[in-house]
Amino acid sequence: MSERKILLIIGGGVAAYKALELIRELSRRGVRSRVILTKAGAEFITPLSAASLSGDKCYTELFDLTSEAEMGHIELSRSADLVVVAPATADLMAKTANGFANDLASTTLLATDKPVMFAPAMNVRMWNHPATQRNLKTLADDGALIVGPEKGDMACGEFGYGRMAEPAAIADAVEAYFMRETEGPLKGKHVLITAGPTHEAMDPVRYIANRSSGKQGYALAEALRNLGADVTLVTGPTNLPDPAFIKTVRVETAREMLAASETALPADCAIFCAAVSDYRPSTETNQKIKKERGGLTSIEVTENPDILKAISQMSEGRPRLVIGFAAETQDVVCYAEAKRKRKGCDWIVANDVSPGDNVVSGGVMGGDRNAVILITENGEEAWPDMPKTEVARRLAERIAKTLGGPHLVKAAE
Repeated sequence: MSERKILLIIGGGVAAYKALELIRELSRRGVRSRVILTKAGAEFITPLSAASLSGDKCYTELFDLTSEAEMGHIELSRSADLVVVAPATADLMAKTANGFANDLASTTLLATDKPVMFAPAMNVRMWNHPATQRNLKTLADDGALIVGPEKGDMACGEFGYGRMAEPAAIADAVEAYFMRETEGPLKGKHVLITAGPTHEAMDPVRYIANRSSGKQGYALAEALRNLGADVTLVTGPTNLPDPAFIKTVRVETAREMLAASETALPADCAIFCAAVSDYRPSTETNQKIKKERGGLTSIEVTENPDILKAISQMSEGRPRLVIGFAAETQDVVCYAEAKRKRKGCDWIVANDVSPGDNVVSGGVMGGDRNAVILITENGEEAWPDMPKTEVARRLAERIAKTLGGPHLVKAAE
């Protein structure tokens, strides 16, 4: 994309060091940064570092005689296309939500007429505190964009939500924001995507699930968003953060996923990437099943609803293009083609999920790479092994080309 400008406000948190990498990452994507460094932020990084990487002066003081003679906080607040606060501390979020303006950062945030994107970073208890959650809701209601936080280990030694999103993820969100302003090939199109596993409860602590990480579905949602589509992502339980500018609906079970998918309609395209559990326990107990009583020697199961088939064979309101995914361990093309005909969908994206050396991180399910075969009524097309993000980009471009062409006529089978 052509060069855009952001104003980056760096708050006072340990994650401030990541803001320097964010400046570099944005620069690589053609986004120029001007920086305001708060007094607390300067306890972690220096103005010289920020100035050197941004190629511009680093602003720190509200009462700078040179800058404020020209109403510097006003000029800064209006000069960028987007204001990004990273790390967004609990203090900065509270000031903005409540209209306080007692330093350069908060005064600029109050004076800006541009969209503001917050990347929260704080201790998990601070993040979960009712005051922070109230402020977060206020900011969102006021139109602020929120990226993260992520879940993980923190500098304080605790674990949970509160880690600032990684610089690449924030840069993705910035890039996505700017792409929203362009006329992408999927502008005005609504795409529904399912992703991740489903969890089918046996009792309060156990469930039936699979190894799906959701990475391919999330990557596809972001790729379609980047082409201008309005995307609804219905996701089972994953460890992935909600993608920016995508309506994300989190569910647990196959039945919940079907209901959420039906609610998301109408859509121009529906993509069922989720690894939905075929079966669920016939009964769910409200007490833990004790193995000493023989309760785990056999589990009676009931077949789950077939989401792909239900949407593919809708008599009214069927999406123009319905795409399913087929994870197989043998005879991949044969089983996938049979699935396409049986379900009544337009395309099947098939892959071999046979265990690799490391099932969790080295195989397709849970890994970062994929080799797929795209199967349509016109035949099959094998794609080489590549990152899941690249699979997503190629598939999104194919979808854009198809939806931009003659209308598909598809009868229920």
